[in-house]
Amino acid sequence: MELNNKQYKEPLELFTLWFDQAKTDDPDYHHGMSIATVNAKQEPSVRVVFLKEYDEQGFVFYTNYNSNKGNDLANNPNICANFWWKTRQRQVRISGVVSKVPNEQSDQYFHSRPRGSQLAAICSKQSQAISSFNQLKENYEKIVDEHKNKTIDRPAHWGGYRIKANRIEFWQGLEHRLHHRLVFEMNGSDWHQHVIQP
Repeated sequence: MELNNKQYKEPLELFTLWFDQAKTDDPDYHHGMSIATVNAKQEPSVRVVFLKEYDEQGFVFYTNYNSNKGNDLANNPNICANFWWKTRQRQVRISGVVSKVPNEQSDQYFHSRPRGSQLAAICSKQSQAISSFNQLKENYEKIVDEHKNKTIDRPAHWGGYRIKANRIEFWQGLEHRLHHRLVFEMNGSDWHQHVIQP
């Protein structure tokens, strides 16, 4: 597979093509993306989250706002995300800035999740230490018991972030390491694309 010399008006067209093909290859985990943040000490950290939606406004994922990643993003909203699709030897790198999605959007997604996942979001003080796995299980069982026959409200500390991209790179692995790399960079309100060497 190669990247052709087509001129795209914006990167979403190519991203959608690749994302849909990745979904065909791996229906369960095609939307896993690594995200990198930097804390107040300028120490980088990376972890995998799931992309839940995307459009021309950006790329959305959900998490605990009080987690390490949430604290990092509150201090420094710059972020980099990376997709790796092994079957087709492809990467997509997305650099940009995050902002929280509206509460209504977080509510809608939260209530689409399985009930157990909703309860886990209430139970877990993400990234904080706990005495044991058994303690975590006991805390969860307590939350389950407290919410029997109740509608579960989204906790204020849990919601979505939208990555507003300013640079997106498409990387297609090829033989002899002469990989194709196509970069889109935002210039004002327009995307500009160019090819870079591997």
